[in-house]
Amino acid sequence: MKKSLFVAILLSAWLSTSAQQYRIPVSEQHEKMQTGQFEPTWESLQTHQTPEWFRDAKFGIWAHWGPQCVEGSGDWMARSMYMEGSREYKWHVEHYGHPSEVGFKDILPQFKAEKWEPEKLLERYKRCGAKYFFVLGNHHDNFDLWDSKYQPWNSKNIGPHRDILDEWAKAAKKAGLPLGISFHADHAWTWYEPAQRYDLKGPKAGIYYDGNLTKEDGKGKWWEGLDPQMLYQQNHPMSQGSWDNGRIHAQWGWENGACPPSQEFVTNFYDRTLDAINRYQPDLIYFDVTVLPFYPLSDCGLRIVTHLYNKNPRSVVFSKILSNDQRKALTWDVERGAPNEIIPIPWQTCNCIGGWHYNTSIYENDQYKSATTVVKQLVDIVSKNGNLLLSIPLRADGTYDEKESKILDDLEAWMTQNEESIFGTRPWVKFGEGPIAEKDIKINDQGFNDGQYAGMDYRDIRFNQTKKYLYVTAMGWPTDKHLVIKSLAKDNSYFKKPISSVHLLGYGKLKARQTAEGLMVELPQPVNQIAPVLRISK
Repeated sequence: MKKSLFVAILLSAWLSTSAQQYRIPVSEQHEKMQTGQFEPTWESLQTHQTPEWFRDAKFGIWAHWGPQCVEGSGDWMARSMYMEGSREYKWHVEHYGHPSEVGFKDILPQFKAEKWEPEKLLERYKRCGAKYFFVLGNHHDNFDLWDSKYQPWNSKNIGPHRDILDEWAKAAKKAGLPLGISFHADHAWTWYEPAQRYDLKGPKAGIYYDGNLTKEDGKGKWWEGLDPQMLYQQNHPMSQGSWDNGRIHAQWGWENGACPPSQEFVTNFYDRTLDAINRYQPDLIYFDVTVLPFYPLSDCGLRIVTHLYNKNPRSVVFSKILSNDQRKALTWDVERGAPNEIIPIPWQTCNCIGGWHYNTSIYENDQYKSATTVVKQLVDIVSKNGNLLLSIPLRADGTYDEKESKILDDLEAWMTQNEESIFGTRPWVKFGEGPIAEKDIKINDQGFNDGQYAGMDYRDIRFNQTKKYLYVTAMGWPTDKHLVIKSLAKDNSYFKKPISSVHLLGYGKLKARQTAEGLMVELPQPVNQIAPVLRISK
């Protein structure tokens, strides 16, 4: 049985009763859940409707940015630096020291954000078409990017000595963009387990890394008074097979031998998340989890969602690997991929032009996604009733590099010309036609199928609409300037009105002719470098 099917069966069993008794109920000693219209049950949360503003927005930009950007070695750096022999381990040892002496805690002061200008970044993102903006609240590294009441390892105490979330929130408000915050720290419990290891060979074989340090070990150190266990959360047995670096993926949903979290850890995550929601008033939150944080072991996630919905009924909560019923309560997020069909309930893809955290090797090897790739993915996703949340990796100093700047320039140029075909639209009767549309593309658990959409060209057509217009986007410009839209052939069953002319955005009216083969359109010289968009009156 496939893992995803097993998880679905397991979770559906847990969903079979509204009076679920959780093994690790969250404590509300410090933070109280907001009461109101919604209750922390699936039945109640399923009455929440995805707001129309989100359906209209279509495109958001994400600053997936934090201290793991310091070394420029990419995402999950704070875990991989404890994996003997890995690229991240070797880089860390060479530049900073051995993880028994210099751990991730010692990287935190190097995260200074010295060139970070949030207002200017938001202005730029808005010019590129972003209609909402996401920031990292904490990652799996368990470092809070705000003046956290419940996590002393935070950006106000260490590193920038700034309340990152507060400054982001103020900049988003000034730009008029809804604010989203992502919370990932619930998995620090298992994610940091390599910090309990030691080298198996070499001069430091058998010397434990710093994952087991205690507050008492900090005497005379820069971190004196801080408890490393509040960061690493490793005062527990390792999960089954923890020395297998890939085992964490099978245990992401807390099954398959993951060490169960303590109530103290679960409640701490709950308190921190409510603290951020109450302070910064986000319109959206994102969980990088299967279903919800600690589900089905705890009611923590259900209570957080209920709190936000009761505070802000127009809010949106994203999560992954959801059943059809769960998608009525939460908004389904697909990581680095998309379904190849129209999904009736609004959903979102989260993707990145590079690595989730800044990766110098991606920059040096010219491996960023181009604006052309981003636009094609956006158009494809929108045609299927989805939104795209795009991460633009920032360096530790708070800036993007010149190659990313060029991508933003190209994206802005296309969006400025063609934005009416994206924002405020809805799916048509079919999402598209062409070689990719006709492929049977599967989703791998939480996503990871965007490679299946590579190579889309002018034969791949995508549709979406408003009440007044049908928009037709070809995923490229045909070299002979001759475009055939098969779904709009004469006497087709989708669009009954005869079509004699179309409007090319950024150009003007074009002649068109319907035949039994399709709608024949003669295009002019390309008016942009990415994709032509046709507007047809309904």
